[in-house]
Amino acid sequence: MEIGISTFIETTPDVQTGEVISHAQRIREVVEEIVLADQIGLDVFGVGEHHRKDYAASSPAVVLAAAASQTKRIRLTSAVTVLSSADPVRVFQDFATLDAISNGRAEIMAGRGSFIESFPLFGYNLRDYDELFEEKLDLLLKLRESEKVTWKGSYRPAINNLGVYPRPVQDPLPVWIGSGGNTESVIRAGVLGLPLVLAIIGGSPVRFAPLVKLYKRAAAQAGHDLSKLSVASHSHGFIAETTQLAADKFFPSTQQAMNVLGRERGWGHYDRSSFDAARSFEGALYVGDSETVAQKIIHLRKNVGITRFFLHVPVGTMPHEDVMRAIELLGKEVAPRVREEIAEWEKTQ
Repeated sequence: MEIGISTFIETTPDVQTGEVISHAQRIREVVEEIVLADQIGLDVFGVGEHHRKDYAASSPAVVLAAAASQTKRIRLTSAVTVLSSADPVRVFQDFATLDAISNGRAEIMAGRGSFIESFPLFGYNLRDYDELFEEKLDLLLKLRESEKVTWKGSYRPAINNLGVYPRPVQDPLPVWIGSGGNTESVIRAGVLGLPLVLAIIGGSPVRFAPLVKLYKRAAAQAGHDLSKLSVASHSHGFIAETTQLAADKFFPSTQQAMNVLGRERGWGHYDRSSFDAARSFEGALYVGDSETVAQKIIHLRKNVGITRFFLHVPVGTMPHEDVMRAIELLGKEVAPRVREEIAEWEKTQ
């Protein structure tokens, strides 16, 4: 059972003071967070790609590379790379370079993106949302298969027997498929034999169990070895010394961030009752003391089949020291409990 952190490097106004941290400062803080996560034994750290004022994460590979030379063991991944609006050649080169700096710890999490700012920025039409992803994923997978590539598509110039460098340390460079629970994307990941990441940020996480079964069935029918495929989840959360403290610290910035997105997307108002319901045992928020969060992750593993868990923290802007403390508790208290109990449980399966 792998456990790690994901972030979008948010730079929203501080709920208390209204102050907005600079992109530069928040990026430097995230590098410190990755270094801490490595030091305390977490397995993976993900940085999501965004192209808007309140996120400083337009180039995840560069941020991860800054941490790569200061870390030894932790795996470094995008979360996600918006492949539909990116050039797969450049994506591959960036992460192959990260793989070299980290000596084989880079991963790509490819997704279509739930945020659309990158499409007009890079000159793509949202009408082509699905077709762009399918075509560019096809090219990305061909790039990792061989040094020289011949390829032709509809949305990018053709490649005729050209080499793409540098080559990664890992062969193949890991490519995961990120999904918000779309049936087609889950089946696609299974057919291609690629590991799957589910964004579980609302409702009951157990409802994702049928999607995991669908993914595994598609993979098996395509002839892939299920023992080699992983399923990850990505969920918002926060850990503190007590569950009440964790909830009280995490709610203000979460409410602010969710209501900003809610106004953009037509969601209802996010209030404390919504938050408290989501942090119940069956809810999608992993907020509480170490034991509470550990038991929720164990429940997710046993009932959904997740083999990697990303705690997404912070949501909105929180004090850096609070985020660092949450990471420390995840690595020193939550992860050991989860690994120990899952190891014992697996012996009985």
